[in-house]
Amino acid sequence: MGGRIFAEMDLLFRDDQALMREALRLATKAAASDEVPIGAVIAKNGRIIGRGYNQVEMLKDPTAHAEILAITQAAATVGDWRLNDCDMFVTKEPCPMCAGAAVHARLRRVVFGCEDLRGGAAGGLINLLQMPQLNHRCDINSGVLAEECSELLQEFFRGKRGSNQQITN
Repeated sequence: MGGRIFAEMDLLFRDDQALMREALRLATKAAASDEVPIGAVIAKNGRIIGRGYNQVEMLKDPTAHAEILAITQAAATVGDWRLNDCDMFVTKEPCPMCAGAAVHARLRRVVFGCEDLRGGAAGGLINLLQMPQLNHRCDINSGVLAEECSELLQEFFRGKRGSNQQITN
């Protein structure tokens, strides 16, 4: 019976939406820590091998983005920096730093929720993930649970603006 339960859990994670829901769960954890609510997971063959959520403020580290932390954990899990057969699921379009890390880790695919037209590097502002000059290109799937991902970010920043107004008044 235990094997059957795990098999059902594995089937659940074969779906992009299920993996994005796990990234959303992590983004909610970031928001609860007063971090920008972005979460990421790395999956290999439908199994999560790396998780991360923004921890920039907590760690006082400008590189502690959800994607970087998830890539680091995934590399440790597989024992190699090459993540060729892995996919990243992230709630917001990756920034240039995170997109660069995805390319260098040789991720097969980057799946994200909401776009970042001002700073995204998966087609929003630029597309580092598919630059022909680089040695690797990642497939991109955008818009998975975009509404939920966008809503979480908007709610977080609405709260920030509200608390800033209360302080200045």
